[in-house]
Amino acid sequence: MSLDVIKPETLLRWQQQQFQHDRRNHTDIICLSRMDRLKHYGLHYAKYAGRVALHPKDLSVLSRTLVDALLVMLSAANVLSQRLDRDFQMRADAKFVYGLLEDIADASGRFCDACEKIDHFEEFLAIAKQANLDMLQWIFVLAAEHKFDLEALVLVRRQQLTERQFLIPADQQG
Repeated sequence: MSLDVIKPETLLRWQQQQFQHDRRNHTDIICLSRMDRLKHYGLHYAKYAGRVALHPKDLSVLSRTLVDALLVMLSAANVLSQRLDRDFQMRADAKFVYGLLEDIADASGRFCDACEKIDHFEEFLAIAKQANLDMLQWIFVLAAEHKFDLEALVLVRRQQLTERQFLIPADQQG
């Protein structure tokens, strides 16, 4: 799927599919409070920034990180009640603001900052939402730069995650 054809409807469909996927395959996370789920996703984002720092030129690592970040970003958007189809605007230049590592580290750091603010009863929602949108921008720029097919990568990764849930019969897999 070309990034030129990612429409708002596609983002909404991806969010809805992720919601269904999470309900079926991530019951351990779904049962957490929304605040704890945000913190969980912040830890994922920090992990992905670390991967990029260690392997900035390894396309297999970047591809895996890209799809994992996309799935977590969709889950985080759902927890934040963030309508990506309405809130996200792809920047016209479709380039990294600072660089491959710097952009993911910046978005991850701000998302984690928002998560920390929860514990201090400080305003966090706007920070988390903007960091999540910036993560989506990073995903799209990386995908465009390396011509990664996001739709295909997501299908493969979701299937891998679904297969981990061996206790759920195959006819109920989604």
